[in-house]
Amino acid sequence: MMEIANVSFPEVFILLGFSERPSLEPILFIFVLGIYVVSVLGNGIIIVVSCMDVHLHTPMYFFLVNLSFLDISFTTSIVPQLLINLWGPQKAISYGGCVIQFYISHWLGATECVLLAVMAYDRYAAICRPLHYTAIMHPKLCCSLAFASWLGGLTTSVVGSTLTMLLPLCGNNRIDHFFCEMPLIMQLACVDTSFNEVEMYVASFIFVVLPLGLILVSYSRIAWAVLKIRSAEGWRKAFNTCSSHVAVVALFYGSILFMYLQPARRNSHEKGKLVALFYTVVTPMLNPLIYTLRNKTVKKALRHIVLENCGSGGT
Repeated sequence: MMEIANVSFPEVFILLGFSERPSLEPILFIFVLGIYVVSVLGNGIIIVVSCMDVHLHTPMYFFLVNLSFLDISFTTSIVPQLLINLWGPQKAISYGGCVIQFYISHWLGATECVLLAVMAYDRYAAICRPLHYTAIMHPKLCCSLAFASWLGGLTTSVVGSTLTMLLPLCGNNRIDHFFCEMPLIMQLACVDTSFNEVEMYVASFIFVVLPLGLILVSYSRIAWAVLKIRSAEGWRKAFNTCSSHVAVVALFYGSILFMYLQPARRNSHEKGKLVALFYTVVTPMLNPLIYTLRNKTVKKALRHIVLENCGSGGT
């Protein structure tokens, strides 16, 4: 009985990642490192600018700050270990490190789904209820919605990840991926995982499908309202209000749906790794670029802060 207990939970996990293509690893290392630096800087700039400029103290930018902080945290929970594995032959991650990684990544992934739905509701209120927008999206409600997003993600992570962590693995410790993900840990279990799978499907419906449905409902209402607008100026304002969020939602959900709707074939699994690399590394970098390049208010605020600091430095 003691021997079984000792091998139920391995001391380390082997993250196979891209080890089958060793010539690709140095290229991926440079690629991932560069994108990670840009991602942290870009999201950090969004947070600093939104906090420093009083013109950006609005619900939209309050939620954007939450999204930027979430993206920094999410990519940081995965990328450092990925860089270590890409740098040398060592592909191991400690048991504790793996557990922390899938707790955090699960938490932040679920939180982002809910947060994107909250941001869609904010855009709905701005376009469909413009006269009542400030009354609807008052600071107390914004804080409550943001808190609910983080707490909801944390709750589903604690429940799902804890149930996964309790599964005996009987010495199985080779994960064919570049980070520890809950479904992959479940595949290593040497017992029936039906209960865990049901819990995962229920959680996926609540935190992935349901928020996506709310986003689609919000934008269907927005589209209906925009169609009633007669002026080109009104169309332009509505487009500027929603285009950045639509692009972020399309990137986030598009990559997730593409990955999980792939058939269970070997080449599909390899494609899945690349898609996972996209939404864990590339998407957090693109979000701040989308919001800055397509947003005149953010660009103006950033320019003002830079000029102000340069001016004060010169004096």
